[in-house]
Amino acid sequence: MFQITIPFLYLVAAVAFATSRLQPDSPRVGLMRSGAFLFAIVAVAMHGITLLDSLTHGGAIHVSLLSSISLIGLQLAIIGTLAAIDADLRGVSAGLIVLAAPTALATKPDIAVVAGSGLSWQLQTHVFTAMFAYGLLTAGAIVAIYALVQDRRLQAARLSVVNQLFAPLETTERVLYGVTTIGITVLAASILLGITFVENLFAQHLVHKTVLSLLALIVFGILLAGRHFAGWRGKRAVYLYLGGFALLFLGYFGSRVILEVLLNRSWG
Repeated sequence: MFQITIPFLYLVAAVAFATSRLQPDSPRVGLMRSGAFLFAIVAVAMHGITLLDSLTHGGAIHVSLLSSISLIGLQLAIIGTLAAIDADLRGVSAGLIVLAAPTALATKPDIAVVAGSGLSWQLQTHVFTAMFAYGLLTAGAIVAIYALVQDRRLQAARLSVVNQLFAPLETTERVLYGVTTIGITVLAASILLGITFVENLFAQHLVHKTVLSLLALIVFGILLAGRHFAGWRGKRAVYLYLGGFALLFLGYFGSRVILEVLLNRSWG
C-alpha cells in the first residue's frame, strides 16, 4: 500500500511546488504551497518508516542495492522539501521530489542480501555514513545538471515559461556548494571509518571502491578550494563536480552491481 501511496504523494507535492513557482501571484498560491509541504512531509515520513523497516527486517541490517537507491531517493525528497522554503528554489525542489518518487518502489525487505548482523558498530556506522554521503552527493549532481541546463538556456537566450522554474544561477550554485561541503565531510568520515575498521580489504574486493572514493574526495576538495580561493563558478565548477561524482558512482554503484548481481555477494 505504502509503495503506491508514497510516489503519488511525492508527485502531487512536486506539481504543487512547481505550480506555486510558475504562478506566484495566484490567489491560490498559499494553498498550493501549504498543500505541497503537507504532501511532501507525509510522503517523507512514510518513506522513512518503510525504509527503516526494510533496512532492519528480521533483526539484521539489510544493505542491498535497492535499499541504497531508496535511501538516496529519501534524501532527495528531504533536500527538495527543505529547499522549497526558499520560493526561488521551488522549481529545483519539484525536480528533486519527482526523482525521489520512483525510488520508493525499491523500499522492500531483501532477505537475500544481508549485512550488518555480525558487524561492529564502527562498520555499521561506516555503511550508513557512506550511503548518506552518496545520497547527498547524488542530490548535488542533480543540482549541477540543473545549473548546467540553466546556464545554457541563458546563453542561448531561450525565453519561455519554463525559465520561471529556474532559480537565479547564483542561488543554484550556492545550493550546489552547500550540498558538496556537507557531502564530502560525511564521505571523508565514511572513508576514514572504512580504512580503519574494514579487515581483509583486498579479500573483500573493496580496494577499487576505496581508491575511487578517495579520488572523488580529492576532486570535490579541489572544487571547494577553487570556489573559496579563486571564485570558481559556472561550467568549470559543474563539470568538475560531475567528474567527481562519476568516480564516486563507479566506485559505489558499479561495485554493488558487480558484487550483488554478477557475483551474488554483498558488502557494506
